[in-house]
Amino acid sequence: MLYRQGWQGGPQGFRPLVLALTGALVLLASCVNGNREYDEAEHSAFGEYVYALDTLQMEQCLTHLLNADTLRWAADDPIHSRYASIGKYENAPLWFSRLGVSSQADTLLSFLHRELSRHGLDPAAFFLPQIAADLEVVHKLAFDSVGQSINEVLPRLDYLLSKAYARYTVGQRYGFVRPDKMLNRMDYKTDGDGYARLFDYEVKAPDYDEPVRKLEGADRMDYLFQSQPADPLYQTLQKELTAAPDQASRQKIAVNMERCRWQVKRPDGPGRYILVNIPALQLWAVGGDTVLDMRICCGAYATKTPLLQSEITHLQVNPDWIIPQSIVNNEVSAHGGDSAYFARHRYYIVDRQSGDTLDPAGVTGAEMRERRFRIGQKGGVGNSLGRIVFRFPNNFGVYLHDTNNRGAFQRERRTLSHGCVRVQKPFDLACFLLPAADEWTLDRIRLSMDIRPQTERGRQYLIDHAGGPRPLRLMPYHDVVPRVPVFINYYTVYPDPKTGSIEQWPDLYGYDKVISREMKQFLPQ
Repeated sequence: MLYRQGWQGGPQGFRPLVLALTGALVLLASCVNGNREYDEAEHSAFGEYVYALDTLQMEQCLTHLLNADTLRWAADDPIHSRYASIGKYENAPLWFSRLGVSSQADTLLSFLHRELSRHGLDPAAFFLPQIAADLEVVHKLAFDSVGQSINEVLPRLDYLLSKAYARYTVGQRYGFVRPDKMLNRMDYKTDGDGYARLFDYEVKAPDYDEPVRKLEGADRMDYLFQSQPADPLYQTLQKELTAAPDQASRQKIAVNMERCRWQVKRPDGPGRYILVNIPALQLWAVGGDTVLDMRICCGAYATKTPLLQSEITHLQVNPDWIIPQSIVNNEVSAHGGDSAYFARHRYYIVDRQSGDTLDPAGVTGAEMRERRFRIGQKGGVGNSLGRIVFRFPNNFGVYLHDTNNRGAFQRERRTLSHGCVRVQKPFDLACFLLPAADEWTLDRIRLSMDIRPQTERGRQYLIDHAGGPRPLRLMPYHDVVPRVPVFINYYTVYPDPKTGSIEQWPDLYGYDKVISREMKQFLPQ
């Protein structure tokens, strides 16, 4: 098979045409020089061992190797299938021919030796010790000294080189774990309605077959060299990895580098955006050279804030809070029939079908859990959303908002919401989102939030309404034009957008731990 079908390597490897031309020249020379027999050992890097090459023995050794290879990663499967196609043309070896092993095998080994530690990856997961040992045996023609025949070493070397190539290129281009599969199978809902969706970024699905196609093509080494993520954040974390003082720090950085491989949409370019980083418990509103930073409160461990990307479309001042059904089921329904509880919290109940507002004393907790009613809280002082909310489309009904519990921002650990993000400086955030707003527009927001006005018109408004009620929503609603992207991320190692310095934060939701477990075979232990 090897002799007949030839070599399928890249531009530095041997090709069937080269073999044909070499044979023709040798035959021509033999005629000129007295019909001497062609000595294959003189032209093969395997020397006299070339005569020991046996297709049947190699196929048997390869079959044994494939049968024993049962613990495979996703990128290994197409490689395994390709080598299992014994007897077919596409099963020709990828890294050697009867003339010797391609120089690209040494290039791959050298490249991975240099690069894997720079990416926080374990060389053993890419079979480098065995590959290096087999290549040394081949180069030194030391088959007898290791007690393994050339027919054992070459198929193993070929297979492991291909697996190492596939693992590196797929992992670097798409990630070694699937975040959508992993994080969205982490928390089972307490109501038994499946798993909570915690990760809502779009992730490009890996093409596990691509390495096989590349291995059989002429550009396979270019594809290998170009597999490293080009993300500037990834490169920043690489530098941090080099200076990490211990293995624990290296692994933490390596986990965050893995997040960069997922190709999720991140802040890019000079435009304005809002970044929320859950482990930092911080929000940054970035606009050119200006960065507004503030503390946040986010979802508790049992009600985690989902990771997503969207755009702020509008803000509302003194909004009503429509209480999510999960909160109704777990908290509010326990007070069914208690009108004092509803009055104290300024809650109301609306029949979804008729639209009528009902007396809480006549609605039981069981009826509330049946979803027949919409339960809300009146806007204004004491509302759980505070005095202003910033809305953006998403699949979870979460948003950024003020809070009536300002003291929570003084806590060190601020994971206490049902999933929404509470912001420490809501009026400052409104100003960031409305950079073209005139002062009277901003004063109407201030007046609605009980903040001291800054314009003469605003101060006169206070005088005119002294001692009497003021409209609750002097500025009830304002579009954000153009829309401002918002990113809710989870990085435990990340550069502070305001200072540029790399900072580390605790793994509040345990995502680092889960990623480390899923990547265990690829990370040094």
